[in-house]
Amino acid sequence: MIYYIGNLGLDASMECCYTGCMNATMEYARSYLSKCDVIGVDTETQGMDFTSKKMIMFQIGDADKQFVIDVRNQSIESLRGILEGDKIIKILHNAKFDYKFIKRWADIELSNVYDTFLTERVLHCGKNDVRYGLKHLVKKYFNQDLDKEIRNKFVNLEGKPYTENQVVYGAKDVEYLIDLRLVQLPQIEEKGLNSVVELENKAVLAFADIEYNGLDLDVEKWKGLSHEFCNTAETISELLDETVINHPQLQQFVLKYIQGDLFEDTAQLRRVGINWDSPKQVLEVLKVFIPKLENVNGKELYKYKNNYALVKTYVKYKEYMKLCTSYGEKFFKYLKSDGKIHTNFHQILDTGRVSSSDPNMQQIPADNKFRNCFIAPKDWVFVSSDYASQELNVIAYGSKDPVWIQALKDGKDLHSVCAELVYGSEWIDSAKDDCVYMVNKSKCSCPSHKSLRTNVKTINFGLAYGMGPHKLSDTLQISKHDAESLIKKYFNSFPAIGGFLDKLGNFGKKYGYIKTFPPYNRKRWFSTWYPKIWDNSGSKMELGSIERASKNTPIQGASADMTKLALTLIYKYIKTNKVDVKMVMTVHDQIDTVCHKDYANEWKLKMTELMETAAVQVVKNGLLKADTDISPVWQK
Repeated sequence: MIYYIGNLGLDASMECCYTGCMNATMEYARSYLSKCDVIGVDTETQGMDFTSKKMIMFQIGDADKQFVIDVRNQSIESLRGILEGDKIIKILHNAKFDYKFIKRWADIELSNVYDTFLTERVLHCGKNDVRYGLKHLVKKYFNQDLDKEIRNKFVNLEGKPYTENQVVYGAKDVEYLIDLRLVQLPQIEEKGLNSVVELENKAVLAFADIEYNGLDLDVEKWKGLSHEFCNTAETISELLDETVINHPQLQQFVLKYIQGDLFEDTAQLRRVGINWDSPKQVLEVLKVFIPKLENVNGKELYKYKNNYALVKTYVKYKEYMKLCTSYGEKFFKYLKSDGKIHTNFHQILDTGRVSSSDPNMQQIPADNKFRNCFIAPKDWVFVSSDYASQELNVIAYGSKDPVWIQALKDGKDLHSVCAELVYGSEWIDSAKDDCVYMVNKSKCSCPSHKSLRTNVKTINFGLAYGMGPHKLSDTLQISKHDAESLIKKYFNSFPAIGGFLDKLGNFGKKYGYIKTFPPYNRKRWFSTWYPKIWDNSGSKMELGSIERASKNTPIQGASADMTKLALTLIYKYIKTNKVDVKMVMTVHDQIDTVCHKDYANEWKLKMTELMETAAVQVVKNGLLKADTDISPVWQK
């Protein structure tokens, strides 16, 4: 039965085409819903931006009764206890969206949510032929069609009463949420995904809160930074022009005739017929020196930048142009009506990691010049915490490598310890009289040690991404043969790590999925896998792809599990204890909050504790520590 609540409501006698519509009161809705164990929740809005577009309809109910509320003129305040309490499970599809609108326009925060969208992603993580929209899931599981075109008719509705179809549409979304959860629950149990589903459904509230709170941006400071990089890019383009003009092999690209007039300085006119923003034109120039060059993307050019001055300059130009265009004044289009930046998180990638868009805050340059443009409110500060070598600790825990574990226990510089074992006598012979490493195993700045350490550091971090000899060769600018030799020496030095990664790779090829460590056991399925692939009947490319993903997913996935758990603990502490702290960002293993400066030191201690409480649930040896800092601006 559908119940409609609103001053502009339907006629009580009106018979709906679905089950029938009846007018009701908020008190009746509250009384009925308070006795439920599970309810569905949905909203209809004027648009996607919660800061400027209003929530105009609110739907709530169970499988038997759905309440459709016209929130243009009807408050849902009487439902606060139901929505904010932990007793009743609230089912939503893409809960972040509804959370932000309900908080913005009703000042109510959801709790104890079950997100059918996220749950479906957990159930089918890695599969590329699955669609997760509510319309598709209703069709898949119930063979029913949801007419989503009706949604478009909610926009610009103004004061007009809702039609019968619109009320029924809103009610159906709620009803199907109840049924969808019942379909998902046995799948969760069968696949052993209870813990990770619970984690994701708790974490979604933290992500929603971060999106809601947003970040304050110092616009003038950002403009100045943007101009700086744009000007630098222009200067580098002039250097590129001069290189072409002065190089005898590039004279075909010099303009022989300059059309000017008496009042224009011809020196200011373009003398080179090359658009440095055109990959096609640049490729033509660079092929003069590198005939086999196929494109001018970063990966391809990286191999040649140290051998050709023009390539090196062009790579630098591309870097500054990217900064100029991606993080220039175009960035201001992401400023919302409240003057803040509100990113949108994509909570579950194939590995379990998180990405963001509109804007992509996870790819804001690590250079603190950019991050420092994001500021705390007056008299408030950032309190940010991240894990010290999170993924390396995960590798040490998974492999049980004695050298790594001992180095972490002793607080030694892991990369230097690894470099000493990999390079042996070469490392010892590189020592200077004042070498710090030879005294206390600390990070050493000796030029030779620094170079060798960098090589091994690249491998250490590359383990989490399935780095092979080709990638190592490109990154370190060494031959493929030398890269293969270095990798061989590395795994000879750390057989436990090699055995750990081989075990993961073989598991994925044999079973068609890989999982993270307990307690979450997140699973990733491989779409290209088939039963006979284990007997090497699969192509080399298929096997290689599955093997690499099987090695890096448990490392990245366990790290993601840990960070998400930390987010849930921090979010719960803030809400339960009603402390004046706001979560504003997370990037990989870092979580950022803001609070009043007078509370910062106390919160720093508590946040560190919560981060490390999460860490020990995944890396159970207790070696992973959190570094927490206080700053007036956002920083890495």
